[in-house]
Amino acid sequence: MIFSDFLKALGQLGDPRFRRVMLWGVGLTVALLVLIYAGFLWVIQTFTPEMIEIPFVGPVSGLGTLLSWGSALFMIGLSVFLMMPVASVFTSLFLDDVAKAVEDRHYPGLPPAQKQSFGDAAIDTANFFALLVTVNALALLLYAFAGPFIPVVFWAVNGMLLGREYFTLVAARRMGRKAAKALRKRHWLTVWWAGGLMAAPLSIPFINLLIPVLGAATFTHLFHRLNAMEPHR
Repeated sequence: MIFSDFLKALGQLGDPRFRRVMLWGVGLTVALLVLIYAGFLWVIQTFTPEMIEIPFVGPVSGLGTLLSWGSALFMIGLSVFLMMPVASVFTSLFLDDVAKAVEDRHYPGLPPAQKQSFGDAAIDTANFFALLVTVNALALLLYAFAGPFIPVVFWAVNGMLLGREYFTLVAARRMGRKAAKALRKRHWLTVWWAGGLMAAPLSIPFINLLIPVLGAATFTHLFHRLNAMEPHR
């Protein structure tokens, strides 16, 4: 059933409003990756007394390094890891727009959703970003014992976190945060599985640029499907 939710999201790429959000999302995702990579180069240059050489990039030497072809390839490789925090930042920027486009097409007649204030969204994003970094840092201990299953552990850990955040935010638009958390807990395995299916393609360069938008749309369908299965309360 999760795959049907994803296929519905994929089928809406032709919707002009959905496509506009997709283009904005991809553009800002690339911008975030460039900013993160620029910060990475700045840290190296600031705290490394001697010029060092990065594989496929060459010597780190300012703006020229950032704009080089080797640097572009290196940044694409880094996106395998950087797209997890980028996807977390994306939730506060575009999730509401994506969810509204999905609901207007597939769930017409719904009352207006609750709008989260920018301040609350910024706090939620900062908290989730910190949680994502902390949990992934702790997960490094698991990688030492995971051997060839390191990618599976990586996807499972980040799938749990992304599923938790995306589902809660989508559901909170319709039922409030408390009820959204309760619904997520009742269907935690499904939400985790959906998050894992989102985390895996986030590790694939170029494809991962589309996943935050498609993930938000998929979780919107998932929420409405699970909520419809709930007994009347």
